[in-house]
Amino acid sequence: MLSLAKTLIYRPSLLSQSKTLVLIPTQRCSYVNVTMKWKKDPFFDSIDLLTKSKDLKILISVKNLILSLSPPETGIPISSISKLDRQLEISGRVAAFLRRFPSIFEEFTGPKYNLPWFKLTQDAIELDREEHMVYDAKIGEIVDRLRLLLLMSRERALPFRVVQGMLWYLGLPDNFLKNQENLVNFGFEVLEIGDGEKWLKTPDPGQTLPLSALQRNAINESGTQLESLSRSDIHFPLFPSKGVRLKVKIRDWLDKLQKVPYISPYEDFSDLETHSDMAEKRAAGILHELLSIFVDNSAERRRLLCLRKHLGLPQKFHKVFERHPHVFYLLLKNKTCFVVLKEAYQANELGAVIERHPLLTVRKKYVKLMKKSDSILRKRRSGKPVLELNEKDSSSY
Repeated sequence: MLSLAKTLIYRPSLLSQSKTLVLIPTQRCSYVNVTMKWKKDPFFDSIDLLTKSKDLKILISVKNLILSLSPPETGIPISSISKLDRQLEISGRVAAFLRRFPSIFEEFTGPKYNLPWFKLTQDAIELDREEHMVYDAKIGEIVDRLRLLLLMSRERALPFRVVQGMLWYLGLPDNFLKNQENLVNFGFEVLEIGDGEKWLKTPDPGQTLPLSALQRNAINESGTQLESLSRSDIHFPLFPSKGVRLKVKIRDWLDKLQKVPYISPYEDFSDLETHSDMAEKRAAGILHELLSIFVDNSAERRRLLCLRKHLGLPQKFHKVFERHPHVFYLLLKNKTCFVVLKEAYQANELGAVIERHPLLTVRKKYVKLMKKSDSILRKRRSGKPVLELNEKDSSSY
């Protein structure tokens, strides 16, 4: 379906970062309300880091809980975990979940009442130490990703409850917001609203806005400086999935959208006309930039709903993912939907501008340890002795 939309064009160059929008008193009929069928892509459905991400989040939360309540070798009773099952988002019996991962959680009988207790295996303890070493060494780089998220918002600030929901994706620990003195040391400001709600604010960068991933892409492709590029030169890298066929009018609209002036996620957008092609490109650009700063460049789609009004996204912004199947992939797994940035997994690493998150390698090792549990359980069921797996026995990514 086509609808009329006023065209808004930025007059200044990219470097000026001006907030002034010039309204051209002409209208064009170009916006397409795309309706597409979801198409399965075996490539993304076979990436363990993506398919196991929901269990990985729960697993690391339980690991951190065990370490917060006891020394690594001691363990805690199942009751200490079960009473937090909703907070940990464990569906079903907690003991059944922990028993799925014998390579990470070791079960034994407690000192009283013959209750099951759980502690971390030596492999999990060593991996936790490695995780903390990487975090301590790269804390500045990781916190910068939170700063970028705040800069995308209207007020350069977000409520604590919203930031809390994004900590996992940014690679920050669950207790990051509890130490307000530490937040101030990182350059953040804690604001208290009248109703008692706290907000986290980052200083306004003024004219020196950070470059988005799409801007860095355009610079790499053109081999020129940013000031030499026009806004129309900035487009999305496309990665079509096999078997995806677009209707001609949709394909034509997407081709035209690539040439629409680009608005950085860090720029002011208050004068932007809604339902225009520029608004569509801005929404897709924000979601592209958002996923580019996450650890595995993906997120559970419903988790992004809390960011909608703060980032100035449209009411049904989830349809942006459907309208751009060459940029995003929707992964249906574990009764939920994850959105994946294709560029992070299909672009040539030598030319990729999306920076790898410092904790990405550690999370891959956690997933590899999870897969080791599958082998242990298979051998237990078959009655064969369980032997330690070496690196070659573990499947790669």
